[in-house]
Amino acid sequence: MSERLVIVDYKSGNLPSAEKAVRRAAVEADLSVEIAVSGDADAVRAADRVILPGVGAFASCRAGLDAAPGLTDAVREAAATKPFLGVCVGMQLLSTVGLEHGETQGLDIVPGTVDLLKPRDAALKLPHMGWNEVAIESDHPALRSAAAFADPHAYFVHSYHLAPDAASDVLATADYGGPFAAIVGRGPALGTQFHPEKSQGFGLKILEGFLKWRP
Repeated sequence: MSERLVIVDYKSGNLPSAEKAVRRAAVEADLSVEIAVSGDADAVRAADRVILPGVGAFASCRAGLDAAPGLTDAVREAAATKPFLGVCVGMQLLSTVGLEHGETQGLDIVPGTVDLLKPRDAALKLPHMGWNEVAIESDHPALRSAAAFADPHAYFVHSYHLAPDAASDVLATADYGGPFAAIVGRGPALGTQFHPEKSQGFGLKILEGFLKWRP
């Protein structure tokens, strides 16, 4: 039976790359998935799975969600009720509050705060950009294939990070002058600070695991 997956279009994110990567992951996992890119709230509500991408500043991404009628509520409902994946700022929006360019409310799905990375090594500049090893620290069913992957490196582009209130919501970490959350999760919602669509084999394993996951 085919599932319907919606990649949320709110004018933030590399949608063609995300769609292409999800299609490839579905093929490699031998799954029948109908993939749509949409900013329509009803389409998000009707989906079986939802991916929320995000590129740019926290406040502008939240404003983009709020600009589409009913979309913020539909995304919040999806993150609480069905398999949901936030990517980069899409992950950060799962937080309670973001502190980039002022204080902006998040969706409060993964309670916590998005704050500036503060590397202990002054030689490490922001944004954190490039390949980093990801250490999966949870036996989460959506991450088992990725945890077994031989080269767990992912591509990051960010200056801010989500610090969940509960340590149990941190499923994987990376290090940039100190550890930070690379993958978070609570209930049916997952979030990756890195871009799985740009992370080659490891990223495809993340997407395959998400597509197979039945919370």
